[in-house]
Amino acid sequence: MSGSRVLTLAETVRQQIADDILRGVLSPGARLDEIGLAKRFNLSRTPVREALRQLTATGLVEMRPRRGVIVSLPSDSALAEMFEVMGELEASCARLAALRMSPAERIRLELVHKRSRDAVRNSDRDSYRKINFEFHDAIYRGAHNDYLSATTIGMRQRVGAFRRAQFTIPDRLAKSFQEHDAIVTAVLRADAETASELMRAHVNVVRVASRDYVHELAANSEGQAEGASG
Repeated sequence: MSGSRVLTLAETVRQQIADDILRGVLSPGARLDEIGLAKRFNLSRTPVREALRQLTATGLVEMRPRRGVIVSLPSDSALAEMFEVMGELEASCARLAALRMSPAERIRLELVHKRSRDAVRNSDRDSYRKINFEFHDAIYRGAHNDYLSATTIGMRQRVGAFRRAQFTIPDRLAKSFQEHDAIVTAVLRADAETASELMRAHVNVVRVASRDYVHELAANSEGQAEGASG
């Protein structure tokens, strides 16, 4: 359950392709060729095929008859549904963590949170993304329910690319830290219901930020396409 677990080859490829799509490197409508991707990553086609299969669950690629795998962007409703599930799972983790975390686990959560403050002060997005992963992982493990943790981690993998992309939005680092700060306070006070409500609200903020990010990405892609055709 640890955040330090080693990613499989397929997960590594999936993350890279997902990040390329959300950075605009791969545009909607572009075809993803298994052979070309296998050469790019210096891998066999098997992990590439699995990565593309995983990506279909995020709405970032589509399998189309006679065209193969095509880059796409998720609809608002698809994003809303994914983050609704994510929010409920994380809210449950936060509620249980507030009740079940050991004193040592509460100290570790507080220390992780303090490290993220330094990342915000330095506007260090890469560090904050990594610490953000540790922060949520500490909440999952603090719930002391292996099945819930595994299910939540699986859902996090599905929405992970959107959660990483949100930090390119101006002021998102500082706002994320403030949201985390309120959650930590509730957890340390063993205020389970408040921790749950705050976590659900936090994930909903990420949903809105992700939706706005996808809208902007789609608009930029359309603008580039119009410019090229003009």
